[in-house]
Amino acid sequence: MPYGYNGRILRVDLSEKTISEEEPPETVYRKYLGGSALALYHLLKELKPGTDPLGPENMLVFMSSVVSGVPMPGLTRFTVAARSPLTGAFGEAEAGGFWGPELKMAGFDGIIITGRSEKPVYLWIKDGKGEIRDASNLWGRDTGDVQRLIREELKDKHIRVAQCGQAGEHLVPYACVLNELKHASGRTGMGAVMGSKNLRAVAVRGTGKIATAQPESVKKLTRVSVERIPKTPLGNQLKRYGTPVFVMGLQQGGILPTRNFQEGRFEGAEKISGETMTETILEGPKGCYSCPVRCKRSVKVGGKYSATPEYGGPEYETLGSLGSLCGIDDLAAISHGNEICNRWGLDTISTGVCIAFAMECTERGILTSQDTDGIDLRFGNADAMIEMIRKIAFREGFGDLLAEGVKRASAKIGSESEPYALHVKGQEMAIHEPRGKFGVALSFALSPTGADHIEVPHDTSFVADNALLESIKPLGEIEPLSATELGPRKISQFAHTQQVFSLYNSLGICNFAAVPYSTYTFSMITALVEAVTGWNTSLFELLEVGERAATMARMFNVREGIPAAADSLPDRFFEPLHKGESDEKRLDKKAFSENLRLYYGAMGWDPETAIPTDGRLAYLRLDWLTAYP
Repeated sequence: MPYGYNGRILRVDLSEKTISEEEPPETVYRKYLGGSALALYHLLKELKPGTDPLGPENMLVFMSSVVSGVPMPGLTRFTVAARSPLTGAFGEAEAGGFWGPELKMAGFDGIIITGRSEKPVYLWIKDGKGEIRDASNLWGRDTGDVQRLIREELKDKHIRVAQCGQAGEHLVPYACVLNELKHASGRTGMGAVMGSKNLRAVAVRGTGKIATAQPESVKKLTRVSVERIPKTPLGNQLKRYGTPVFVMGLQQGGILPTRNFQEGRFEGAEKISGETMTETILEGPKGCYSCPVRCKRSVKVGGKYSATPEYGGPEYETLGSLGSLCGIDDLAAISHGNEICNRWGLDTISTGVCIAFAMECTERGILTSQDTDGIDLRFGNADAMIEMIRKIAFREGFGDLLAEGVKRASAKIGSESEPYALHVKGQEMAIHEPRGKFGVALSFALSPTGADHIEVPHDTSFVADNALLESIKPLGEIEPLSATELGPRKISQFAHTQQVFSLYNSLGICNFAAVPYSTYTFSMITALVEAVTGWNTSLFELLEVGERAATMARMFNVREGIPAAADSLPDRFFEPLHKGESDEKRLDKKAFSENLRLYYGAMGWDPETAIPTDGRLAYLRLDWLTAYP
């Protein structure tokens, strides 16, 4: 029998209204582990190049891993993947919470959904069985109502619900998949793919247990990890302040994205900080299944900008996207904006970047109030931000244009707006300033999904010979590097740590539970996989999965016609950063381009086309992909 995983994938064809199962062999699980890599395996094997992202032929894949759901800290994350309606490239998003472990305890490691239902439906999975159920009464409702109604209909308050929201119903290409009303698979528009299939939700309930090969070893690793968390660099801070703790650190470093990335410091930063949130509106910390870190926030706000605890509270990325990026320092307004994004199923990052883009265009005279439905879309206008979120989610008026994302919106507004439409491969920038972290700049350009803030650990972690650097020394990265250094040493560090985060996406391990930020060392991760699965494994084998996933994602984009030239940054990031540290916070375009070529070589990809060579594909046991051009 398999240990750690179920050996069962659920297949759902919504057009034919059929449900079936498959049992992949152990070799597939060991080669891909789960999450991102296993989702890519199915997409590359079965999805035809050029498939319409919003057509019935697109595949929507939910995937856990061989260790997901084991009751240890940080093993909660699952992947949602498809061809992205926002970029046309590989679409992927991860989320924690309780949904992923519930799916495992319900007897399945993943779900592959194809086709399109004629009417709204939801998928109900319980203890090894799946059922397609009518969702006509759920369509058009807020996420909170949908979760409540499903639990009432099925008479079980412990059911876990992942859903697309009204933004997904309206095919907003950056609609997210939300579980438990607060855990977002946020990026690349997976909610729109759900909506295109008339699939409003996937509800799961499992009463089974996950068998492990070495239960006593698992218990020992659990005890050690729980003891280590308070001693790790971020453990206490995340428990006390959550990810909002990053606001003031970035502000002090002069790299807090402000007013559509024009500036690196925001005069209202303290008002929207994690410290202020904790002292004012915090209802309490929340966490994911079996995790003591409890980095999630739950806030309560009354009055004009109300926010309720059931929808959680804003993460750092939301405080940045709806806050400093829009020049807004009203914490209540940002919290309300976060709640309505969660109510309607919008990615808060892309939403905020789209609004900030429109604000800059307004201030530069490119847009007027006549264009924006009479709304004064200027930096600092909280009411305008809130109203625009509604218009985007329901595709009303000017919101219908912004709902397409900054790349498409800019193309319709006109070429004069293009310098302010900040995206990579069509996906809006994540809320980190690449001029102050050159590894992050590389990650934005090289991420297969477009600008992604968790492609690699951030450079600022390794500027000194401290505990964070010590944690990655088993990779051979033993020297501190400046955050603003480029060259062979940075490429080495980037490529090695990218393998690590790619591995985490395939194992479903939270970045805040493992090195460099937290409790699991590389030796513990290796011991964990061995104890759970019974495999005789090694760090070498596991990191190879990380590289394999990154290479597969590149091959997915190659077959979709996305060229090496798409590995780029907006011109703004090659200009000085205002109100930051301008001399240091600037990227050289030529040097950056040279470093991209250096990275391609390090990965075994052609330095001109960025296509993985047949030799490297063979090394990674991906020779079945060499048929692609």
